[in-house]
Amino acid sequence: MAIDVALTSARRLVVRAGAARALTARIAGALVVILGVVVITFVLTRVFIADPASLFVSPTADAAERARVREEMGLADPLWTQFGDFIGGLLRGDLGTSYLTNRPVTADLLDRLPATLELALYALIIGISVGLAVGVIAAVKENSIFDHAVRVITVSGLALPQFWLGLMLVWLFFVVLGWAPGPSGRLPIGVAAPPSITGFVVIDAGLTGQADTMFAAVRQLWLPVLTLSYGVFAPIARGARAAMILSLKSDYLRTARALGLSRPRIWFIYALKNAMLPVLTMLAGTIGWAFSGAVLVEGVFAWPGVGQYALNAMQSSDFPAVQGFVIYAAILYVIIYQLLDLAYISADPRIRT
Repeated sequence: MAIDVALTSARRLVVRAGAARALTARIAGALVVILGVVVITFVLTRVFIADPASLFVSPTADAAERARVREEMGLADPLWTQFGDFIGGLLRGDLGTSYLTNRPVTADLLDRLPATLELALYALIIGISVGLAVGVIAAVKENSIFDHAVRVITVSGLALPQFWLGLMLVWLFFVVLGWAPGPSGRLPIGVAAPPSITGFVVIDAGLTGQADTMFAAVRQLWLPVLTLSYGVFAPIARGARAAMILSLKSDYLRTARALGLSRPRIWFIYALKNAMLPVLTMLAGTIGWAFSGAVLVEGVFAWPGVGQYALNAMQSSDFPAVQGFVIYAAILYVIIYQLLDLAYISADPRIRT
């Protein structure tokens, strides 16, 4: 008895030690990825983006004036010195000061993050739920008219650039039909924003009893949400359809049908659960894409999120802002894919074993 207890305790210690090593390896790998992104972004912004000193000097300024401005901005130092200063600030949580706004990049990103989260969350909820449902039904009705229509729609969603789709929707619903307001951000021009409680304009307006502002925010929101959710829907529906077709042909589902289980239960519980691994991979990518601002979509609709912030920074050669956005996106993707590994383990016990 004592020997069994000792062996059980030893096994638990081995499992815990293995889990600790795996966790340490994951954290180290994530840090290496983030460091690699930081180095590549730092170098590329200095090589391929125009000189930001042009933001602060007139086009007729002489070389001496331009050199003085570059010196004040710290751009006259060697690259390795600039990189060392940047890494030192990064370790202190300082992403630098934006050349364009003259504010800390961290503060700019935090101010714009609620707008991106509001747009992304609504688009993800719609795109994922509709994509999964449509993918399952298309697989069940394989080679039907519905299935062929879904395949055309999803391929179009994967092929069409999101910014082009956004422009076409603005032209159709705003210019031609007049059903949607112009792309002027989260609220129409001249409408004051409600007091910030959650950072979501629609929810904040509802909580403060500003019904007119809430409806105005919904009108501004539905067209960019439609554009972004189509980009989420297409890969999810296509991936769910392909995985479900394989799952529906498995032996255990034949047994479930023979036992008389209802078809929705078979489709959405047994079949979909076993088809989730490839869908989870697509989910991770689309979530990261949506939360990183869908840069061009936000640019089309003048949506004041982190995506538009990055777009303005790239157009203005704002090094610190570009680097801050890329680091934000890198950390976001690293976290999402670490959570994806945990989701794999939860969805497939064989991986846990």
